[in-house]
Amino acid sequence: MRIDNSPARGMRDLLPADVAVRDHVLESISAVYRRFGYQRIETPALEDIGRLQSGEGADNEKLIYEVLRRGLPPEVAAGTPLRDLVDLGLRYDLTVPLTRFYGHNHAQLPMPFRSLQVGPVWRAERPQRGRYRQFYQCDIDMIGEPGVLAEAELIEATSLALAAVGLDGTMIRLSDRRYLTALASDCGVPESLRDAFFIVLDRLDRAGWEGVRRELAELGLPLAVIAAVEEKIRGLEGVPADKLAAALAATLPGLPDPVISDLAATASCLDRLAAERSLSWRFDPSLVRGMGYYTGQVFEVVHPDMASSVAGGGRYDKLIGRSLGHDVPACGFSIGFERIVDLLSQEQVRDAVAVLVEAEVPVADALEAAREVRSEQPGVVETVRRSGKFGAQLKRLELAGFKGFVVVSVEDGGTVRGELRGLGGDAGGA
Repeated sequence: MRIDNSPARGMRDLLPADVAVRDHVLESISAVYRRFGYQRIETPALEDIGRLQSGEGADNEKLIYEVLRRGLPPEVAAGTPLRDLVDLGLRYDLTVPLTRFYGHNHAQLPMPFRSLQVGPVWRAERPQRGRYRQFYQCDIDMIGEPGVLAEAELIEATSLALAAVGLDGTMIRLSDRRYLTALASDCGVPESLRDAFFIVLDRLDRAGWEGVRRELAELGLPLAVIAAVEEKIRGLEGVPADKLAAALAATLPGLPDPVISDLAATASCLDRLAAERSLSWRFDPSLVRGMGYYTGQVFEVVHPDMASSVAGGGRYDKLIGRSLGHDVPACGFSIGFERIVDLLSQEQVRDAVAVLVEAEVPVADALEAAREVRSEQPGVVETVRRSGKFGAQLKRLELAGFKGFVVVSVEDGGTVRGELRGLGGDAGGA
């Protein structure tokens, strides 16, 4: 019987051309982050199930792949709670593992600590186009910096990283969870409805005001409360950096001064950055972001060619305290690695040269010829046996991403290495 060789549902194989694009993205992003001082760390794929189900991961906690305890008998008693059978789970993001990592290793780390993580995460999603059960995330975090230096630097570094892979013209959206809490309080949104209120508000850019008004009414909010929310949000849309502090103070008189000054400082940094780079920014009074652990400023990066954000993050000053017993200021930014890869061209460019070896060439001579080419050429030099029609083989090499070739043959009893020739239009007379 024929075996099905398809990958598990929601997973995928990556061909060399796919991996080449992903390597380019990862290397470009990492190079930028390293220049800012971010250091690469690694954390295990498995974490304690109690940590993963702490209540701070929002809907992601419903998508955890849980792992059975070792040593379970073949059968368990009826009615045994699932929690008694499970002790580990696959990580669904990189932030929760980072907080455990820092709690375990903080004595050996600098302060502030700039972390760079890249790796796979797993979520039991319903598979569909662009949504997989295993995918990569790329995170940077600054732990131990309480001021907006963290927010401003994370945003600047990430905007440069995105530009390094060819994503110019991005838009940065900025908000603050403390502002959102003050907005809900000032407008009279009951405590019991605030989580649902924020979820609806976060959909404003997709549903528009008509959809948001309808959903807020379905929550049971009075029309006067909904009208107050809309008035205050509209009054803060499009406010420039030099007027943001005054606009926030006038719109929400109860908003603490530190929140206003923090947002004004970050806005000033973004204004200067936008003057020098191909990007724009705006204060977005409806931006919430989904994770429950955010405590301060939140931000996203959007691109005109992508419906969803390509990066996002914020401050989470309370999360690490669960591991250490005392709070540590922290702020992070996560790049949507898979979305960026999808935005880029899948055309394979390997900067590679093929050393085409005729069948009668001794192996030692073939390898020596390849060594000589490597000493003369940057990039990849790959030894390939001559086979089939010459023109057809050159076409296959071109499709595989090679830019040139060298023929190694035997003439008059000796091995001869030909000249480097280009593929494509330059290869016609080879």
